[in-house]
Amino acid sequence: MAAGRGLRGQRLLLCVCGGIAAYKAAELVRRLRDAGAQVQVAMTGNAQRFVGAQTFQALSGLPVRTSLWDDAAEAAMGHIELARWADRVVVAPATANTIARLAHGLADDLVSTLCLATTAPITLCPAMNHRMWLHPATQANVALLRERGATVIGPDEGPLAEGESGPGRLSEPAAIVAALEAM
Repeated sequence: MAAGRGLRGQRLLLCVCGGIAAYKAAELVRRLRDAGAQVQVAMTGNAQRFVGAQTFQALSGLPVRTSLWDDAAEAAMGHIELARWADRVVVAPATANTIARLAHGLADDLVSTLCLATTAPITLCPAMNHRMWLHPATQANVALLRERGATVIGPDEGPLAEGESGPGRLSEPAAIVAALEAM
């Protein structure tokens, strides 16, 4: 990335995972596009329970990928094409489940397969209950992914969806964009 260019012209693959913080990913798409990035969204099945693919398609201007089993896209090995297309992969929100799957090399859905197939840098933006974030298994998985070169933005501390408070909030979209621009 050229100095001073920020995200302008960058191809970002945003992988949205299933947690209540998925609603913030919609604003993240808008802010990334405002910063000049081209954003392609891929969603887990659980993410679709929180926010519809149509929302992300309207904001990104591109069709949203939701499955390895999309006949039209996969006839040409579309997941490999998409993994090659990305200049950076951003997983937001990155759930404890997805972090564990990535740490252990699982590739049984679109998002985990894309992350395993790409050579682009991966940025994780964790979001989960504070007990899940602080659990030794999650901390070990994050440490392993960092050792492999992943960048982690957040999580923030504060009120959580279930009424508790602590570390686990998805960083605000503006903060995520600022951190990505600084990379």
